[in-house]
Amino acid sequence: MSHAPTGVMERPSPASPSPKTSLGSRSLPRFAPLGFAAVATVLGIGLSLAAGWESRIQWGLISALFFLAISYVATTVVENQRQARDRLATSVMWVCFLLAVVPLASLLWTTIVRGAERLDGYFLTHSMAGVLGSEASGGVYHALIGTLEQVGIATVISAPLGLLTAVYLVEYGKGSLARAVTFFVDVMTGIPSIVAGLFILSIMLIANLEPSGLMGALALTILMIPVVVRSTEEMLKLVPNELREASLALGIPKWRTILKVVLPTAIGGITTGVMLAIARIAGETAPIILLVFGSQLINANPFDGAQSSLPFYIYEQYKIGEAASYDRAWAAALVLIAFVMILNLVARSIARWKAPKTGR
Repeated sequence: MSHAPTGVMERPSPASPSPKTSLGSRSLPRFAPLGFAAVATVLGIGLSLAAGWESRIQWGLISALFFLAISYVATTVVENQRQARDRLATSVMWVCFLLAVVPLASLLWTTIVRGAERLDGYFLTHSMAGVLGSEASGGVYHALIGTLEQVGIATVISAPLGLLTAVYLVEYGKGSLARAVTFFVDVMTGIPSIVAGLFILSIMLIANLEPSGLMGALALTILMIPVVVRSTEEMLKLVPNELREASLALGIPKWRTILKVVLPTAIGGITTGVMLAIARIAGETAPIILLVFGSQLINANPFDGAQSSLPFYIYEQYKIGEAASYDRAWAAALVLIAFVMILNLVARSIARWKAPKTGR
């Protein structure tokens, strides 16, 4: 067994540089973006006031430009140009996010403030029968009934048709028929609501039919079906093929696989898509004006006689031009927003209830 010579000393290996020495560099603190935003806001408002600009939109845009410039320059000086480009891209995304959210938040806040002044139990339980436009009384009950019935009829018709069409396109659709269906769904997605109203109006004139809530619901159905088809189709495509293959390998028929495996897996996204479609049609006014005509009275029968709806009620009250009618219009707008929000909450609850349970 050989041993190393006792007189030879091993040369120590050079110590590896510490992580702090090799990777350490100057960096901005985490709160730096907040400081940049504060400085940019002060500079933007100061420059706007010095220039005599009174628009707050101009203040915000100039402050956003100052924020981007300060973030890029400060990061370049303190860190490096690569980090500066990364921070600039992040800052641009934040600015775009605020530009999209601020108008929506402002609209929602204005609607809540203006609508809450008139919204009460009396407003929700009374109609405009016998009420003049300048009077402070009257309510939205007849319009709320019309919206619930018209949107409900459109949903009952559109949801099954859209779901079955999406199942056909994803699970069975091949060849020219599937391509034609996809093409027409894409075309219908972008048609204006007035076109759908004119189409139903032409049928009414040919068949000599009277205006009713059903006619408005049919126009809303045309607008709702392509949204349901497209959203449901995308959700079905997200279901892994392994689930289908495992079910088919057990000898289960394809129709039962779709019913028991594919649809329950995608039920959350399908429900959300249907709710988005309902929100899409709940605010339509043009088809209602053409086909329903509006009414000041309570009409709970959507198959006979003119009806009203929340969008038509808002348009009608705004057209009157009185202070009391403006208050009713804002309150009705708040009711419409609350209606859509409640539908979304119900959709999320159903999606969680019907979602497949995950095992450990």
